[in-house]
Amino acid sequence: MKYVKRQIEQQLLKAAKQFSVVGLTGPRQSGKSTLLKHLFPDHNYLTFDDPLLRNMALDDPALFMENLRLPIVLDEIQYTPDLLSYIKIATDKNRDLKGQFLLTGSQIFHLMAGISETLAGRIALFELLPFSLSEISQNKEQSLNELFQLLHKGFYPDPCVHEVAPEIFYPSYVQTYLERDIRQVTSVKDLTLFQRFMELLAARTGSLLNLSELSRDCGVSHTTAQNWLSLLENSRIVYLLRPYFKNLGKRLVKAPKLYFTDTGLLAYLLKYHDGKILASGPMAGHIFENFLVLEFLKKKLNEKALFDLFFYRDSNKVEIDLIVENAQTLDMIEIKMRKNIDKRDVRVTEKIDMPNPQISRWLLSCNENPIKVSGKTRNLPWWLWNESFFI
Repeated sequence: MKYVKRQIEQQLLKAAKQFSVVGLTGPRQSGKSTLLKHLFPDHNYLTFDDPLLRNMALDDPALFMENLRLPIVLDEIQYTPDLLSYIKIATDKNRDLKGQFLLTGSQIFHLMAGISETLAGRIALFELLPFSLSEISQNKEQSLNELFQLLHKGFYPDPCVHEVAPEIFYPSYVQTYLERDIRQVTSVKDLTLFQRFMELLAARTGSLLNLSELSRDCGVSHTTAQNWLSLLENSRIVYLLRPYFKNLGKRLVKAPKLYFTDTGLLAYLLKYHDGKILASGPMAGHIFENFLVLEFLKKKLNEKALFDLFFYRDSNKVEIDLIVENAQTLDMIEIKMRKNIDKRDVRVTEKIDMPNPQISRWLLSCNENPIKVSGKTRNLPWWLWNESFFI
């Protein structure tokens, strides 16, 4: 099986030398187990996807722990939450031994709840999303057709690297997610209606989230829609970008913007059959924005980078697509999926001021020239978003 180097590797190796326990969460099939097996080939490996092992750990966790050969990778630890207490006891007995337990979990809400109660202060926790563009492509400058073929295929390892056809992978992925994960963690009774809810979310990607409208269109209560959204966010199917409001006197919106953590899944839910149709469809601009926002998020998670992501929108519908806030700097970013750009594209970034001494204003577009568009705002070709001067 082909292995693709992940950007998070150095952070994991460093943590394993400093902590007794390292946890790696993320959506199912994002490559967590493959990554840990590659980085730590001398660790033993057990997965609680195996029902026999899972039952042994559930029936007698103390005996199960006694029989473990350390160091070890314990995959899908959320299925055996009682083991966390025994892992705590084992690590407290040998605090000088590092990297003894490497834990993975797909259902982040379960894993986080257990960790917060039992392993706080003893674990280094990381999150792995599907591949970033730089992990799978050395070709920075790509045509939109090439990019959208990739966005349609998505960034999960199976369709992206292992040549599994998207039309086979994503229906199976959704079915597994719905029938296995969802039913284990919540009381969703109508899975068909829940999938309809996901499809309605997909149609709203890159937009402000209006739960009242969404619940009405889906035919469920506002409370049900809120619970389902929380479920999708916590299992990292969707990502909610929060509004920026620090120290600003204007009346700002409080609703988040919605994105999907993988564009291939998004394309499947929107029923686009190939990248060419996706690129020319009415959702193309939103999907392009979704892709770039998630690239920023992946950089933050993979590098444990100390910046926060927001968007800006006030009651007059004045909006900035993305704000990247560091302790010392703030980047205001507009995203446009076109080559022909002018100062009208940056009129918002030009006139909005933020309470930060070092503000940079950017337009991410398909125009290949890194030039000033207006007095304060510089265009940057979208494929150069990760340049060192940018963040």
